[in-house]
Amino acid sequence: VATLTLAAPLTAAAQGELVLYCTVQEEWCRPMVAGFEKATGIKVDVVKAGSGDIINRVRAEAANPKCDVIWSIGAELLEANNDLLEPYQPKEAAMIADAFKTSSAWLPYTGILNVFVVNTKKLKPEEYPKTWLDLAQPRFKNLVSLADVEKSGSAYMQLNTFLAIYGDNASGWSKFKAVFQNVAVSTSSGAVPRFVNDGEAVVGVTLEDNAYLYVKGGGPVAIVYPEDGTSAIADGMALVKRAPNAAAGKAFIDWSLSAPTQNLVVQELGRRPIRKDAKPLAALRPLEQMKLVKYDIQNAAEKRKEYVAKWHELVQSR
Repeated sequence: VATLTLAAPLTAAAQGELVLYCTVQEEWCRPMVAGFEKATGIKVDVVKAGSGDIINRVRAEAANPKCDVIWSIGAELLEANNDLLEPYQPKEAAMIADAFKTSSAWLPYTGILNVFVVNTKKLKPEEYPKTWLDLAQPRFKNLVSLADVEKSGSAYMQLNTFLAIYGDNASGWSKFKAVFQNVAVSTSSGAVPRFVNDGEAVVGVTLEDNAYLYVKGGGPVAIVYPEDGTSAIADGMALVKRAPNAAAGKAFIDWSLSAPTQNLVVQELGRRPIRKDAKPLAALRPLEQMKLVKYDIQNAAEKRKEYVAKWHELVQSR
């Protein structure tokens, strides 16, 4: 687990240090942490790791917590580990859009969408994969980048999205196995669009905002929205039970859901907002122009052990 500390001078209002455990890459960390530190004077220590590793770490530390807030992580992982979380009602809870509200201990942070990212130097537009099943075509052998489902919350979400489209049954898993035969498993979800950008893969299965950062940066990449369907859900954040600096943790959650911060998330980072009064980035395709499938967070939480075991079987069968 790597630790990235982004510190700003403390003000008189600062009360200790806030510790965040999160999965987001540095491009996300810097503007968000800098913004919070400037707004509050509270120093932030960010511990970055894969989603599974973060949950394992919080559970291992449960008797003596080191973390205040779990930040930007798959909702189903938080749902499955509610016992580690402390319920908190943010100041502007009423502004959370109905589609993203939750009755659990975790809170929505941003809206996330699963997409393909393609290398425009390696593929012509007519060669882009249009559906999830297109990823199984022989021409993509070892050229599809996907993160490790066990370690990456977004990769686990992508597996669940596939099964929501094609069925959590023998047929659905058979179809996923065909796609998996072309997959080069990436070290992390953040590495997926980088591999595509650098030409090490020609297609990546990733989050829309991860792909957008490379599009915004002028990389040779394009975003493809699967015609057979995709999922749009909230990623989450949560106050850790018995957090050492719960006051700072609550301040971070309130700040994250504020209108200015949600605007930053949209304009600078390409995420979709969860506030009723916020508008998504104009450069991204409107949700009403996509085929969206229902993502069952509770089912994804309950089936995690089973799905990860099947993923291991696929990895070991190679």
